[in-house]
Amino acid sequence: MDRQDSFLLFKQYDHGLASGDMARHWKDEYFTRADLRKDVEFAVANHDRAWIALDRNPLWNREKQQPYSFIDYPLNEKIKHYEQGIDEVQQRTNYGAALCSLHYTSFFPKDSSQSVIFAFISREIRRRERIFGRMVKHVSAEERLDHFKLLQFCDDLSLYLCMNEPGVEKDQELSWFKDGFRQTFEFASEGMMARWEDQQTVTVTPFPFEHSFMVSIPFKNVYKKHIDECGMKIAYEQGEEGIRNVLIKG
Repeated sequence: MDRQDSFLLFKQYDHGLASGDMARHWKDEYFTRADLRKDVEFAVANHDRAWIALDRNPLWNREKQQPYSFIDYPLNEKIKHYEQGIDEVQQRTNYGAALCSLHYTSFFPKDSSQSVIFAFISREIRRRERIFGRMVKHVSAEERLDHFKLLQFCDDLSLYLCMNEPGVEKDQELSWFKDGFRQTFEFASEGMMARWEDQQTVTVTPFPFEHSFMVSIPFKNVYKKHIDECGMKIAYEQGEEGIRNVLIKG
């Protein structure tokens, strides 16, 4: 997050863990296939394992004069770590790895002319075919889609907490979220909407969770002047640590 005098930086994996907290509070009645819940929850919490190594040493984007984000990070390196992250999830759960694979390939057009993207998507399609082909428990396409949307909703809600200033007015939010979230569910056919009630409270309607709960996401506040003086690496290492605590309620 770009502020006047500093950058507020959240590690992707920390934001992912917050997504996992959200998935664990998802209402039982809204969860498809309770027998797969642990696999889905693990996938949601660990969908950004790819970024653990990358976020240890944030890179400086000279062109934009800001740290690289998950959006503009150099493509070849990013895709290499995407695959490593999915591999690590697969060591724990094949189904969870398939969901993470769906998540990462959804970032790119399937008919991309860039060879690195086309090759990545092709490898991941083969990975998912192997996983789904070997699963003892049949999972329908509709069930997979429901779990995939759950992952992406929790991801988006966690990003909402990180990428907006706490307490921001609705019309001043990041454009991604002003009109609500992109995912729809049977209980929320028109999608869901989040709103900052104050600097520590966010409401979600319709409310998909069992009860209100708190999420905590660590961050570092890195001053621009310090980056100019010492470089990104040292400035990040010496940045001010903090935690964003937010109550999620209906």
